[in-house]
Amino acid sequence: SPPEKKNPELVSYFTSKAVPLNTSADLNAIIEESGSRQLVLLGEATHGTREFYHWRAEITKRLIVEKNFNFIAVEGDWATIYRLNKYVKGLENSMSSALEVLQTFHRWPVWMWSNTDILELAEWLKQHNDSLPAERKTGFYGMDVYGHWDAMDDLLAYSKENLAEKHYEIENLLNCFAGRRKDEWQYARAVADGKPSCETKLQQVAEIMYRHGENLDSAKEKAHFRAMQNALVIQNAENFYRLVLQNSTDSWNARVDHMWITVNQLLGFYGEDSKGIVWAHNSHVGDSRATSMRFFEQYNIGQLSRENLGEDNVFIAGFGTFRGKVNAGGEWGGRMKIMKIPKAQKRSLDYLLNKVPHPQFFILFNRKDRNHPLLKEPLNHRAIGVVFNPAEDGSYVPTLPAYRYDALLFIRETTGLTQIR
Repeated sequence: SPPEKKNPELVSYFTSKAVPLNTSADLNAIIEESGSRQLVLLGEATHGTREFYHWRAEITKRLIVEKNFNFIAVEGDWATIYRLNKYVKGLENSMSSALEVLQTFHRWPVWMWSNTDILELAEWLKQHNDSLPAERKTGFYGMDVYGHWDAMDDLLAYSKENLAEKHYEIENLLNCFAGRRKDEWQYARAVADGKPSCETKLQQVAEIMYRHGENLDSAKEKAHFRAMQNALVIQNAENFYRLVLQNSTDSWNARVDHMWITVNQLLGFYGEDSKGIVWAHNSHVGDSRATSMRFFEQYNIGQLSRENLGEDNVFIAGFGTFRGKVNAGGEWGGRMKIMKIPKAQKRSLDYLLNKVPHPQFFILFNRKDRNHPLLKEPLNHRAIGVVFNPAEDGSYVPTLPAYRYDALLFIRETTGLTQIR
């Protein structure tokens, strides 16, 4: 944290750069700065704040309409969220409304994607897509490593219809992991205790799917792309759970690798000059090299995007709040509650941003800001996950904000999400 005497100087500096945020039109500077980038990464400081979802949606809509972005990839399950993709694109066998789709989301934390803000965005995207030819419709996908049971069901449905000669072989190979159905932590504990893993068998499934896709005509490529991604989810989920009880850094990085592979596959799927929007927690999108994560050899999709695509092709926006309400559970899988977010700790980044005389605003950072004397020392930036204890106030991540983000959106007082029932 900065010395107390630096606080007023930092507040003055942030105030001089702050752009008040009231309507979508106030986002002009962000849209112009990010619109030509290949990837725009939109963060959040919690997994249950309505204002973060609202402003991410406003940025997303403008990037799609004004800058022709091709897809949204969120920190959610591939197989589950693909049902939403089918709906917004009007694909065959899609459901009749976004509400119907979101009511099928059952994996905890349900509120993250089955909420009224996603409902509104999905219906807007459906309406936007309806007047466009198939190749210009914007897609909506999940990029996370979870949701592997649904991925198995989808993959087997595909192999039964399109790969009948390999269907039973794939089913038998998947049974190794499916035998632990609905309790992947039991699998993780068994492997940690020395039981054989399913790693090789799930690699074989992925290899079968790769070979199957080599000679397909273009009409069948889209269905194969979806199925191939299901196979990767299953393979990489096994990798994540196998590692999670052995090495937290390796398991974190394995999950990040899967997210990055998924986003890369989507860029390839949409073709040359395609552009994507990523929604994930600040801990995933804000460049990990500008945080304490680097000391633990953890990386994230923000770092990988900048390293692989070049900094000029990536735009990262982080989010923060001073106090409010948030959806979270008291433990993993626990009942969702609307919890109080306490006032941010003194001298933290969020505390200093609260001193800026606007209730909501954003700051655009440039390369010069990275070398500004006031920003050379890390500031603690609050992070709240799906599990939260207000008495402990989340965690604070030492952050160089002008290096971690290209923009930082701050909402002084925030509210929780409304879950779809």
